[in-house]
Amino acid sequence: MTAVVGLVVAGAVCAPASGAQAAPTAVALEKIGDFGADPGSLNMYVYRPATLSASPAVVVAMHGCSQSAQIYADNSGLVKFADQHGFLLVFPEQTSANNSSKCFNWFQPGDTRRGQGEAASVRQMVAHAGSAYGADPERTYVTGLSAGGAMTSVMLATYPDVFKAGAVVAGLPYDCAADVVSAYSCMNPGVDRTPSTWAQGVRDAYPGYAGPWPRVAIWQGDSDPTVAKKNADELRDQWTAVHGLDQSPDRTSSIGPNSTRREQYLGADGSVGVEVDRVPAIAHGTPVDPGTGAQECGATGTANFIDSICSSYWITGFFGLDGSNLRSATTS
Repeated sequence: MTAVVGLVVAGAVCAPASGAQAAPTAVALEKIGDFGADPGSLNMYVYRPATLSASPAVVVAMHGCSQSAQIYADNSGLVKFADQHGFLLVFPEQTSANNSSKCFNWFQPGDTRRGQGEAASVRQMVAHAGSAYGADPERTYVTGLSAGGAMTSVMLATYPDVFKAGAVVAGLPYDCAADVVSAYSCMNPGVDRTPSTWAQGVRDAYPGYAGPWPRVAIWQGDSDPTVAKKNADELRDQWTAVHGLDQSPDRTSSIGPNSTRREQYLGADGSVGVEVDRVPAIAHGTPVDPGTGAQECGATGTANFIDSICSSYWITGFFGLDGSNLRSATTS
């Protein structure tokens, strides 16, 4: 049954790419053979930039179905900003033994609870990054696409004491599904719950934890047929409620070359607790913008990396890894 829902998502990930360019040069990744306890039986890869900062930040980046760590590293654009700003990239990789379509098992309770399965394996990768590379435990972040986006939600909910912020790309709220059947309805048309109900699911993932909670950015294509855009609203509801915020944006803006619509939800201190980035006219995938400009990144030669906006540039800024807390934008 696990393979069934995996194939549903993988069908979109394997769709033909539009506006494809020549395949990029493969990024040099290091496979970590022994990173410690691995109850989820995942692979770990690391990208270490030539100039790694002292006590570097760590960004965990999780691929979509039918993809790999190498594919995500080669196409997402994250490596460009790791090189610029000296942070370490950790790429968990799913295996076909766990899921025949190489989807992270975001809908299996055994893999989405603190201390268990795939969630515990990813947590151990972060711990290994600290011991092996001297990474700063106070600057650990997570992002991912599709099933990797759903697992980003899992990591933020189960390990809020580890991750300072996350960016969910074409993903789903935490604890939306508990089996294959419910996973279908979570992806499309989406599941409607109250903000307080969604938030309680996050709080139940680590009982007794009182914060601070991770900051969350949500990236969603307007024309995504696989993960319905309703999920961006449900993710917003979940994380604004966790942060004690309402669901009306405090600030709106337009960013990037395609006028992606950004909504920001501010805490009492004026910091952005949650933001939603709605990308016009794209389907299911990671938004990229190939080129060498400051705000350009990524490649479109592989399916589900879509020419629109370099999301990795803006995500790096949201994490504060470029020296700022937020990218500048034109208020609308």
